[in-house]
Amino acid sequence: MHIAEFIAKWRRVELTERSASQQHFLDLCELFEHPKPAEADASGEWFTFERGAAKHGGGQGWADVWKRGFFGWEYKGKHKNLRAAYDQLLQYREALENPPLLVVCDMERIMIHTNFTATANKVYDIPLAQLDATRHIEIMRRLFHEPEKLRPETTSESITAEVAERLAGVAQGLRERGLEPTAVARFLDRIVFCLFAEDVGLLPRQLFSQIVAKARGPEHFAKLIGQLFDAMAAGGDFGLETIRHFNGNLFTESPVLPLTAEEIRHVQAAARLDWGAVDPSIFGTLFERGLDPAKRAQLGAQYTGREDIETLIEPVVLRPLRREWEETKGVIENLLAAGKAAPTGKKKPLTDAAKKKHSEARARWRQFHERLAEVKVLDPACGSGNFLYVTLQKLKDLEKEVLVYANERRLGSFLPLVGPWQFYGIEINPYAFDLAQTTLWIGYLQWIQANGYGTPTEPILRRMDNFQNRDAILDLTDPHNPREPDWPAVDFIVGNPPFLGGKKLRAELGDDYIGALFSVWKGRVPAEADLVAYWLEKARRHIAEGKCRRAGLLATQGIRGGASREVLKRIKETGDIFFAESDRAWILDGANVHVSMIGFDGGAEGEKVLDGNAVGTINANLTASADTTQARLLSENSNLAFMGDTKGGALDIPEATALEMMTLPNPHGRPNSDVIVPWINGLDVTRRPRQMFIIDFGTQMSEAEAASFEAPFAYVQKNVWPIRKDNKREAYRKNWWRHVEPRPGMWSALSQHSRFIATLTVSKHRLFVWMNATTLPDHQLIVFARSDDYFFGVLHSRLHEVWSLAQGTQVRERESGFRYTPTTCFETFPFPDATPAQQTAIADAARELDVLRQRWLNPPEWTREEILEFPGTASGPWTRYLHDADAHGLGIVRYPRLVPRDADAAQQLAKRTLTNLYNGRPTWLDLAHRRLDTAVATAYGWPPDLPDEDLLARLLALNLERTT
Repeated sequence: MHIAEFIAKWRRVELTERSASQQHFLDLCELFEHPKPAEADASGEWFTFERGAAKHGGGQGWADVWKRGFFGWEYKGKHKNLRAAYDQLLQYREALENPPLLVVCDMERIMIHTNFTATANKVYDIPLAQLDATRHIEIMRRLFHEPEKLRPETTSESITAEVAERLAGVAQGLRERGLEPTAVARFLDRIVFCLFAEDVGLLPRQLFSQIVAKARGPEHFAKLIGQLFDAMAAGGDFGLETIRHFNGNLFTESPVLPLTAEEIRHVQAAARLDWGAVDPSIFGTLFERGLDPAKRAQLGAQYTGREDIETLIEPVVLRPLRREWEETKGVIENLLAAGKAAPTGKKKPLTDAAKKKHSEARARWRQFHERLAEVKVLDPACGSGNFLYVTLQKLKDLEKEVLVYANERRLGSFLPLVGPWQFYGIEINPYAFDLAQTTLWIGYLQWIQANGYGTPTEPILRRMDNFQNRDAILDLTDPHNPREPDWPAVDFIVGNPPFLGGKKLRAELGDDYIGALFSVWKGRVPAEADLVAYWLEKARRHIAEGKCRRAGLLATQGIRGGASREVLKRIKETGDIFFAESDRAWILDGANVHVSMIGFDGGAEGEKVLDGNAVGTINANLTASADTTQARLLSENSNLAFMGDTKGGALDIPEATALEMMTLPNPHGRPNSDVIVPWINGLDVTRRPRQMFIIDFGTQMSEAEAASFEAPFAYVQKNVWPIRKDNKREAYRKNWWRHVEPRPGMWSALSQHSRFIATLTVSKHRLFVWMNATTLPDHQLIVFARSDDYFFGVLHSRLHEVWSLAQGTQVRERESGFRYTPTTCFETFPFPDATPAQQTAIADAARELDVLRQRWLNPPEWTREEILEFPGTASGPWTRYLHDADAHGLGIVRYPRLVPRDADAAQQLAKRTLTNLYNGRPTWLDLAHRRLDTAVATAYGWPPDLPDEDLLARLLALNLERTT
């Protein structure tokens, strides 16, 4: 029995479980070349139908099929509850001697649950219609013959990781011996290809593995490998074996690199692995480790997992093609039914009318098949070809479904047409450019071999002209006239372009390149946007110009906010976003990275999916609720929120150094406290105050004036000048003793207040705290020039937090927090039109919250007040704490602050941080916030328990009402 016959047979069967289950299993035995129960075990001792077993909870249960050491198998009728079947197996698995696999089946789906001791459970879900998929065939063979290979730790992923580790060790050794990285990676690529070629039968069985195993030392190994590579380059003999013609430039002009005995052992260990389970996308890992690992990793163009790729490829490429196929099948079925040409079990001569309908059905089928063969896919940052490889596999699987359908419906037998020649790539790295093509060919060869479509004609590998080795976003052919590069016209664009934050562009790519990039893309991509935004904008224009139907690209999740979001707004202006994963975890080499996925077109797609859920629309910030990206700046919120000071060097000093400096006299008679103040950054808010100070010569003080403050100036001259003197920015270099961005607007606004509010730019919990006006806030803090409790209360309410989360940008994973920016998060936020009584209620609730928090952070039982004393002036920053000033304004500063009572108290206080408090969120804190939220909601005239989506909608409406 062939697999297509099995699928066709059991697709039609409508028998009950009892009538069909044993015949279904017997057919599976035949299909996967396994003895049937009665043939293998006539006594039914270790392989049998209807295995009796005592249930764990009492009573008698039955396994429909059981094989000792392999599986317990339970059938259910079509469309029945397979979870119930699995639960039944769990009940009596002990009596079945705990087989490694528990299988449930309803004739339309086979679900294999792993049951290995001390491993995570893994489920292999195999629908009947997809039983012929290469991976599913492999799983079923292992179920019947080698269940140990389905143990979770021996998956494709773990094998791929081991292969990468083995060959990365070889690459490291070659690089350490001074060999050129591109040559190293190319040599490893040929070794990997040989191992693949063995597995798919393109090389004589075990030929390469035997060379590795039997070579008499490194020189003999190099000689044999060189001879094999030569034979593969042109075709010919290798010993007694005939080698096919491979070519494709992979085996031409490629010298064999010398390996040590240890490196050969690494290759030998890799050869022992199951290369049938290795995904060709491993090539990306090998390439990155074969070259300088930092080169592309700096741009974020790292190895992407298959699951991530499929998540994007399915809705962008496969969904419209599957839709076309379903429509085509509907037309064909109608034609066959109208001509009575559908199979009836008996071959009868067709009437002329039936022949005509059958011919029309065949023509419609051929039209779609040829359509598949003409699909063009571009990855404009293809790297080593991972996205293109997975897309090719998906297209081939769809093509196979189309071919099987034609055979079932007696439309004829046809050969597959889809191949690597339909795929386009742009890649700036010359080796990755070659490697991407090789990856595609290997994936293609694997597929046709595994699906029974024979062997390709020679040369097996071919050079393709549809891959371009160049920059995808900047054409510098004429350096004096940079321009936007052309991309080929295709049906789909997919890929994982490099992402690099806007603030890092110059440091990583250089001033000349960035200057040219900004000039070419001016007006379309903001200068502050992430590098990935240029690929998104280019793809958008490609669609708008009719050169592409749909695009799907990975991006940093920061694409949802700030300057980068502008390109998503442009996408929605000329088309629409139909698919998005707003925040998807992506783990690489142990690093937890978070990305967004965006699928978009010209607006034709009606079905929209966000984070796996069907939605009516997807906004530019990748949400489906109120489109807060439409919110406008409110004039009443201007000049209130500021980014803190950017020091630009080691101007911060510990308390002991500051106190020592502030007691030292100066030639001009002014104390050093005029240029030394307390300094805080995010750590002082989320953890315990560190009691740090900072030297600050203000925004206008000349070098000569600064030098009069002898000790502080000497410190800055020693620790800041050596670094700042070479800064590329003239202002930073010229005014090296000052802070690089001292924020004069912030100081002007804060000078009117005795205290101000601060929040972190990036925080897991959106916390607002009071700070003394003497304190200098760092640029990692956003400060508000208000000192009233009412304002503090509205900021710290749930309403403002929900708004700021929607308007801000997530940094990595949620644990790392969201970025709060004054323009989007605060200046668009509509405060309530509160009555005096409502303002008082909010202020009271806010004050209570702050008092409770401070009492928890600094219990009087564990703290005491300490007074720092040092000289100060009435015109300096410490004027609020100045005492006994003389006629010249010179006096003594008495600065109070809380310190631990003793060492034990200090140890206890170390755990009392706002982060720990909000992570635990005790009941008293939750109740205090609820009282505050209720008071704020009442001021708006809204219920306090509105869902987030409703809050956003109402706040947006209020914003637009006030700005219209």
